[in-house]
Amino acid sequence: MGLECISCGSAQGMTRFENERHGVTFRDLRTEVDGLSGVRCADCGEIEFDAESAARYAEAGDALVLQARRAVGEELRRIRKKLGLNQAQASALTGGGHNAFSRYETGKVIPAPAVVNLFRMLDRHPEEVGVLKRA
Repeated sequence: MGLECISCGSAQGMTRFENERHGVTFRDLRTEVDGLSGVRCADCGEIEFDAESAARYAEAGDALVLQARRAVGEELRRIRKKLGLNQAQASALTGGGHNAFSRYETGKVIPAPAVVNLFRMLDRHPEEVGVLKRA
């Protein structure tokens, strides 16, 4: 008998699995990680990876987060340029610090959803940027 499941408390315990493929998802991005091992609860399906597998699974998730940050940054850069704004003007428009847009565009920081939504709206209605500049 294995360890008791920490998720459901099953006394059946956790059973070992080896060399499985598991998916990692972040927002609309997904990747698969092969060769993972650990233990699984037969009752609830809870999985606990061994240390090496957990590190590789986490690394794949981190890579997806960075990929998403870069994609958002590229989108914001494209829209900002379309609107004829420099980074300081875009930061002022959204109430961010003087170099906020630089950090967004390089993927160092993921912007608040309100910033992304505002720029996506301005992408569709660029004539409205003048209204915001006057506000």
